Amino acid sequence: MPDVKMGAGHQPEKAVADVTGAGLRVGVVGGSVAGCALAIAAVRSGADVTVYERSDGALEDRGFGIVVPPPLHAELVGAGYLDAGMPTAPVPSRVWLTREPGQRTARELARQPAAVTPCHWGLLWRTLRARADGVTYHRGRPVTEVLRHPSGGAVIRTAESQARYDIVVGADGPRSVTRAAVAPQVRPVPARYVVWRGTLPLDVLAAHPHLGELVRTAWITLGFQGGHGVFYLIPGAVEGSRLLAYALYGPPPPPSWTAGREEYVRRVAEEHFPADWADVVGRGVHTSLACHDVADFHVPRVAEPPFLLAGDAASITRPHTASGATKALQDALCLERALRASSSAAEALRRYADERSDEGARLVALGRRLGQAMVERTPDWAAMGPVEVAEWSRATLDGAASYLYGGAER
Repeated sequence: MPDVKMGAGHQPEKAVADVTGAGLRVGVVGGSVAGCALAIAAVRSGADVTVYERSDGALEDRGFGIVVPPPLHAELVGAGYLDAGMPTAPVPSRVWLTREPGQRTARELARQPAAVTPCHWGLLWRTLRARADGVTYHRGRPVTEVLRHPSGGAVIRTAESQARYDIVVGADGPRSVTRAAVAPQVRPVPARYVVWRGTLPLDVLAAHPHLGELVRTAWITLGFQGGHGVFYLIPGAVEGSRLLAYALYGPPPPPSWTAGREEYVRRVAEEHFPADWADVVGRGVHTSLACHDVADFHVPRVAEPPFLLAGDAASITRPHTASGATKALQDALCLERALRASSSAAEALRRYADERSDEGARLVALGRRLGQAMVERTPDWAAMGPVEVAEWSRATLDGAASYLYGGAER
């Protein structure tokens, strides 16, 4: 990794003492969920923290749904990262459905205890941002380069300035500038399918009250040949409101497809979903909709002093694991523990790497197994019942833990 090249006559700054706590300067590249969470971790440990966020847009308006394990949500509230009043939509179980062969009716395959705490991405970001007291937050300030400083620490460069830090945290997502410096050999590995993420107003359920009752008590996995859909409620941006969030996995639109995104999603739903669920997807005007190529990667060693990678900059797993925000929040808790338990910044980063590197690899492996089992080689859903779903789940997990599968892990 190259060092910073100083101009003629420049005198290097006095090296900052390599100690945790007060006096440590931490620069965080990326200011979304991961960046804000890692900034909270560092500032709670006594560091002077600066965040650089590339976007000057309204991050708080990103409306997609995410889920976190209930114990992690409780831990984050107890630790002061999240406000207990942040809206969530917890449910205790998971319901598996499919369409009856040759018909348009739904058949329930199984119910599993699989508690989740769904959140609204924008509301989660707002809460974390508000909790980052004392953090200097630069919005609309893309980082162009991170470099080692010849006297220790690292430098963050933007178009306007450069500044030196004892630790640089890369929380800048899949196209991470920080990862390019730490692990330039790591590249995303694409899958052969996409995920559509959408949210719909709750009135789409008005014509199907039985579906409304179902999603208020469970989150839904709807299997079909070549893919599946996931449905759950999340809080809306307006206080007291709810949205129906979904993720739809399957092949990308063919090159010949010229109609809009909503039309394609509706066609997939019409072709594969039971009639009531197809009507729900086809009836409403989306409040948000995006299509993402599915890919994954992990960095073998997620911290190399003075650099640390977190969230999607450190690893991306296929979204079947529902671990994007969850992993970033766990990264933050780990960093705070490591800083508090260490006598130096370098020791803290080694502790962090020891704990979080293997977790990224584990999640990537689990995501690949789930993707193969749920999209690339889907089972004959219509032939399955509770026993078969439980056996299939255990075989797919292959001993791994996942809060999405509840009792099926055992």
